[in-house]
Amino acid sequence: MKRRIMVVDDSRVVYAEMRKMLEGSEIEIAAFCRSGEEALEQYDTVKPELVTLDIVMPGMDGLETCERLKKSHPDAEIFMVSSMAYDDIIDQAAALGAKGFLFKPFTKEALLEGLRGAFKAIEGTE
Repeated sequence: MKRRIMVVDDSRVVYAEMRKMLEGSEIEIAAFCRSGEEALEQYDTVKPELVTLDIVMPGMDGLETCERLKKSHPDAEIFMVSSMAYDDIIDQAAALGAKGFLFKPFTKEALLEGLRGAFKAIEGTE
C-alpha cells in the first residue's frame, strides 16, 4: 500500500520533480497545494500521512502553516522541504513538530531517504 503525502510548495517545478522522483516508489503524492491556505483547506479531505512544506511561499509561509496545521490537527505529520537552510529555521521547524528537513535542490536519493526517515520517525521505528 502506498504512503500518501501532500506536497505544499508554490513551485509547480518542484512538484513535477518530486512526482517524477517518487515514481515507482512506495510513496505517492495524494495532493499538491500551492499555498499554506490551500493546504489547511484541503487537509481534512486528503488526510495525508505526511505533509511536505516549503517555507518561502506567498501569503502564509511554511512555518506558520505548520503551526496552524498542528493546532487544528495535532496528529498532522510535517516534513519541511526548503532552500532556507539556516539553523534557526531548522530549529523552529523542529520545535513546531516537523519530522525532518530536506534542503533544495535535492536528489531523488535525498528525497526518498528523507521521506522514509520521516515515516520511520512517525512510526517510532527510528
